[in-house]
Amino acid sequence: MKILTIETTCDETAAAVITDELDVLSSVVASQEELHQRFAGVVPEIAARAHLERCLPVIHEAIHKANIELSDIDAVAVAHMPGLAGSLLVGVTAAKTLAWLLDRPLIGINHLQGHIYACQVAFKKPIFPCIGLIISGGHSTIYHCRSPFDFDPLGGTIDDAAGESFDKVASMLGLPYPGGPSLSKCALNGDPKAFAFPRPFLNDSSRLDFSFSGLKTAVRYEIAGPGAVDFKSLIIDDQRKADIAASFEQAVVDCLVGKTMLAMQKTAIPRVCVGGGVAANRRFREALENRIAEEGGELLIAPMHLCTDNAVLGAIAIEKIKAGQVDDLSLDAVPGLIRS
Repeated sequence: MKILTIETTCDETAAAVITDELDVLSSVVASQEELHQRFAGVVPEIAARAHLERCLPVIHEAIHKANIELSDIDAVAVAHMPGLAGSLLVGVTAAKTLAWLLDRPLIGINHLQGHIYACQVAFKKPIFPCIGLIISGGHSTIYHCRSPFDFDPLGGTIDDAAGESFDKVASMLGLPYPGGPSLSKCALNGDPKAFAFPRPFLNDSSRLDFSFSGLKTAVRYEIAGPGAVDFKSLIIDDQRKADIAASFEQAVVDCLVGKTMLAMQKTAIPRVCVGGGVAANRRFREALENRIAEEGGELLIAPMHLCTDNAVLGAIAIEKIKAGQVDDLSLDAVPGLIRS
């Protein structure tokens, strides 16, 4: 079975062809980074319009790279939740049209569940049950994942997502968008202990939530103090900038790792699967690997190219087909963000 998967939840237009044996025949991603760079963040209307321009060419390239014809596709899957409304609508409309045109099954998938399932695609082995940690520009959530579709939320951010805070702090430091990679690169030359930034909820064992808004504000005060400020006019010497970046990054990592370990303790589940763009952060990966190894647990983090948004995560549609969970043409986009 060959499944065409489509991803347009935020600012990446992606398509892939995947078999029911989890073999990835092709994967194509069209990034929009250059379109959003001058705004230091994703502009939803710009993202939606870019998807309109790129969706069909990306699908065509995915079919071509898989060395098949469109008629060889056995099912069409699309991420229809959660995400930006306009972006989701482009992908959902394209998938519904193709499913109708080809008379093939249509499968709507949850983008967040797909991020965790990417670990099963990467490691080619069953991953459930597990603790699922999804950390991206829009989400920072911990789940008890009993099966590919049975996700029980244990906690998550109550305000900013981890990736969102990376972008905002990077912007304050005058670093280029996307902020995550830029800030991490800057932090390599910094001292993670230079500034004692807060780690909200880290010592509260009664909850598995995150809060990055206050941490972001603490960094803002360290950079410029209270009151109105034009960050573009600020001059920060390179070493101070690197120290702030490293100290902020370490604070985020401590929160993410600490709550993940607490989730393992509370559920007695020894396996942790991680997905989302922030999972590409090397300081985070190393810290979590070390802590879980100390506890004798198992850590599965999607490879770098499967952490950021891509259509390979749509492979979870295979599980829905096996379970008989097929959608009809009334499938709709379900926009929004998941918050604790």
